[in-house]
Amino acid sequence: MFSISGLLKVSAIVSAFLTSANAISNVTRSGRYLYNSDGSRFYIKGVAYQEQGAVDENSAFLEPSSFIDPLSSGTNCTRDLPFLQQLGVNTIRVYSVNSSLDHDDCMSTFSSAGIYTIIDLSLPLTGSISRTSPAWTTDLLDEYIETINTFSKYDNVLAYNVGNEVVSGLNESAAITFVKAAARDVKAYLSSKSLSTLVGYAAIDGSDDFIGPISNYLSCDPSNSNSGSTAIDIFGLNNYRWCGDSSFDSAYSGVEALFSGYNVVAYFSEFGCNDPSPRVWTEVGSLFSSQMSDVWSGGLAFSYFPAESAQGQFGMVTINSDNSVTTSTDFDNLKTQLGQVSPPNSPSSGSSSSSFPSCPAENSTFLASTSLPPTPVDSACSCLATSVSCQFTPTQDPDAVVGDLLNQACGLLGEQGGSCDDIAANGTTGSYGSVSPCDASTKLAYVFSLYYEKTNKASTSCDFSGNATISRSNSLSAPSAASSCLASASGTSVPVLASSASGTATGAGSGSSSTASSGSGNSSGAVATADMGAGLRGLVAVIGMTVMSGWWVLA
Repeated sequence: MFSISGLLKVSAIVSAFLTSANAISNVTRSGRYLYNSDGSRFYIKGVAYQEQGAVDENSAFLEPSSFIDPLSSGTNCTRDLPFLQQLGVNTIRVYSVNSSLDHDDCMSTFSSAGIYTIIDLSLPLTGSISRTSPAWTTDLLDEYIETINTFSKYDNVLAYNVGNEVVSGLNESAAITFVKAAARDVKAYLSSKSLSTLVGYAAIDGSDDFIGPISNYLSCDPSNSNSGSTAIDIFGLNNYRWCGDSSFDSAYSGVEALFSGYNVVAYFSEFGCNDPSPRVWTEVGSLFSSQMSDVWSGGLAFSYFPAESAQGQFGMVTINSDNSVTTSTDFDNLKTQLGQVSPPNSPSSGSSSSSFPSCPAENSTFLASTSLPPTPVDSACSCLATSVSCQFTPTQDPDAVVGDLLNQACGLLGEQGGSCDDIAANGTTGSYGSVSPCDASTKLAYVFSLYYEKTNKASTSCDFSGNATISRSNSLSAPSAASSCLASASGTSVPVLASSASGTATGAGSGSSSTASSGSGNSSGAVATADMGAGLRGLVAVIGMTVMSGWWVLA
């Protein structure tokens, strides 16, 4: 008789054989194009795939206050697969995932069907780089790495996006320095794990004088050595220029010319203008034709699920109360258009080489420095947090109080002749305070301690409504603690999760820094990040800390 363990072993062997036999093709980048493992050209032919969570009606972009991880329910992915196959898509874009959940069923289901995923690493509210007061910090890097670790075992992750619509205008272009730093560190981490997953960014559309510098900056080499270490691999444009039964000349000729000499992969990370509705999707025929294939590698239609945005309602299907799917005219029209395309299999693999030009010059409108923020190092920031004289000991959820407390502490410090410069980050000047890469709780403990020491360590100066506690065991001043703990964390390094690191960080350029896990999160999408909230509005020019950027709804 077979034992249970024997049956399980047989099942595992059969499963491994079937997985190997039906393994999805490995897609790679060569210059500005994507190729299958057999050398044929690969085009992204897909849809946005994210069921909408609760919407924050007070946000300028109708951003979500929570999210639903669409890759965590095998039942739902199995439900949707036949409809994705009817559309003929080979890629889905997912905007938010919970790294603590099990994604095996969904990823296996889609891989077996030849469907790739593009996964955004950012999360709503506290898990993305800010538009208006950006920072690249330990908690954000931790969050990104946790997601990469969760998805690194799957063979159908085509790309990770380090941001979506972080910069929505030239007045916010300083924020792109932090996006580029995120791409640099994510690429370094992937390389350290021998992973070849592409690293990308999805941009909001705009005028040529906005999109041109942003896209070129993300794919450039600040060192002028033709190195791609800080450059993205794939640039996505959320493009809604083609409305109704338009034409290439009317909708796409301008953006086609703008990207004609682009050096990395470019695609439409969203498309599908909904005015008029229902959509006829005639842009599909143009996007996947020889007219555009020299520049673009396909695109993703927005959106499979219903989605509310500032531009109205989107969506191709309705999920009924019994979890069945009803398709719409939008779905049928897209199915027809995608079924008719046959993009050219050219140029051949290897004909396009990688090059990384010098970066666009900073000027009065494009405000991004070529000096990037350092790699955040958790061990260094943890050292500082535990070494200062006035500890942050919140009486409630840190995320709920840290912004207001930092605003208050910086104000009080200023009255004593001090400043919060050490925690500030400026993407225009390329100036980054020594504490700027640390999480908000560490920054707060540091500022608490600066104020406490400025007042000759008066006990009342380390209270902050019960949210601060004097540490009698720490004799170093806050600046001395920062100098000691952060001296080796001022440059770039390969991120390593704290649980995998041995000892303390070895410092910039050593190939070994340490970042700490951000925790498991929860099913509602709340993440254990501690960056600032709206409480810093009075100090954002100095501190640069709030963390809201475009998620996936339209401007």
